Amino acid sequence: MTTERSRRQEVLGILRDAGVPLGVAEVAERLGVHANTARFHLDALTAEGAVERTAEQPSGPGRPRTVYTASPGMDRGGARGYRLLAQILLSRLASEGPGARESAAQAGREWGRYLVDRPPPFQRLTGEEAADRLTALLDDLDFAPRPDGDLIRLRHCPFLELAEEYGPLVCDVHLGLMQGALKELDAPIDADRLEPFAEPGACLAHLRRD
Repeated sequence: MTTERSRRQEVLGILRDAGVPLGVAEVAERLGVHANTARFHLDALTAEGAVERTAEQPSGPGRPRTVYTASPGMDRGGARGYRLLAQILLSRLASEGPGARESAAQAGREWGRYLVDRPPPFQRLTGEEAADRLTALLDDLDFAPRPDGDLIRLRHCPFLELAEEYGPLVCDVHLGLMQGALKELDAPIDADRLEPFAEPGACLAHLRRD
């Protein structure tokens, strides 16, 4: 059975192929459905921003006809391949040899600095406050962190399959994220090391106090 999403993609394809604005009846005829069905899908596509609805200039008396055109730009529907993109980039990074891990960690540090909110000038966080900020960031990134003194248990890995495939590179990004965030916070603690899969259900991030 044709799903609503695939049917809307058909409607969008009809509008793109037409090259001129089409009315509801024209779309229904080309799609082989009732006008009300075509109007339903056109309204949904308009609400999504994929289709633009305008009133056609009348050539004579009567109400102007409502017509539809595909919005300019690439169709934003359909599947995404972000995991494949990550695999492509990680495989290229892995080919760099011994320097690959430091490159991964440095990328993580830069993003860690970017993702955390720096405290106001002249305000110095305590170690506990900095650890709380770091834990909140890790929670936002879906690591399901659970602090335990100078340990933070990471009970979920949002990049699990990539970590299993590329191991240290992905873990170095994680550690770099934590180090960069703490550096940006000017914290009196640092992320010293990360033990991948140290426990059956968690990786362990070790904090070191300055």
